[in-house]
Amino acid sequence: MAAPAATTDPGRVRATQRKKRADTRAGYAFLSPWLIGFVALTAGPMIASLYLSFTDYNLFSDPRFTGLENYQRLFADPNFVQAAKITVTYVLLGTPVKLIAALAVAMLLNNARRGQGFYRSAFYLPSLIGGSVSIAIVWKAMFIDDGIVARVSELVGGGPAGSGGWVGDPGRTMPMLILLTVWQFGAPMVIFLAGLKQVPGELYEAAAVDGAGPVRRFLRITLPMLSPVLFFNLLLETIHAFQIFNSAFIISGGTGGPARSTLFYTLYLYFRGFRDFQMGYASAMAWVLVVVVGLVTLVLFRTSKAWVHYSGGNR
Repeated sequence: MAAPAATTDPGRVRATQRKKRADTRAGYAFLSPWLIGFVALTAGPMIASLYLSFTDYNLFSDPRFTGLENYQRLFADPNFVQAAKITVTYVLLGTPVKLIAALAVAMLLNNARRGQGFYRSAFYLPSLIGGSVSIAIVWKAMFIDDGIVARVSELVGGGPAGSGGWVGDPGRTMPMLILLTVWQFGAPMVIFLAGLKQVPGELYEAAAVDGAGPVRRFLRITLPMLSPVLFFNLLLETIHAFQIFNSAFIISGGTGGPARSTLFYTLYLYFRGFRDFQMGYASAMAWVLVVVVGLVTLVLFRTSKAWVHYSGGNR
């Protein structure tokens, strides 16, 4: 005997559908502030910038479509090439040194017992104020010809920095800015410290029993266990390094520094857009930066499969 067909109450089905539609409307209502902000403040300006990158636009007249002319001009511009070189040098030197300093201090704090909270706060504090204009002004005052750093460097045999101190010496502006970014290692330090807390102590004990020294324990246990955290910090700090602007602008006095030694990419983009009023050219520069950062991010993700190890042996 066949089983009777299941009966469905039409009223209950309509009530369920009404409830689902009400929940959907409520969800979109709660999401609407973010959606409006994303469209108006992020997606909209990005689309407008992409269009302007193919135009000749000076902020005061209507954009005139010029095709790929702005992109063709970029690589023939010596200032563009100089800005790109300076920025890449800063990324390649500043990011690793900052991460090494952050990891070293995190390991020291991980083993500390007394005053741990105070030291964590003290080392993290520069990250809270490091990107501000006031800190850039103070940093510049420390490195000018009568600043404390310039005087100390002369006393210890560093030689005079010349007129303007380190700020006026093209060979010392890059180390000065790298020191500034390394000083702001608090954020990656905290992330490293959280990762170190997740490393099982039994691994170190077993390695010590087997006769492994501190260096071998660091290379064989600490680094592999911290590789996901290291990858996260490397990705974020690399992206941040490409975006350096405030400190370069303040320290150079808005000029790009002596011999264009602090003419970073974002600083030159600002000059083109808001000093020379070549907004189409600046938009093209912005999109080149977006593409470069995207490619660097892609390379980091692809290469991470070879050195980032997750729990359970998955990569």
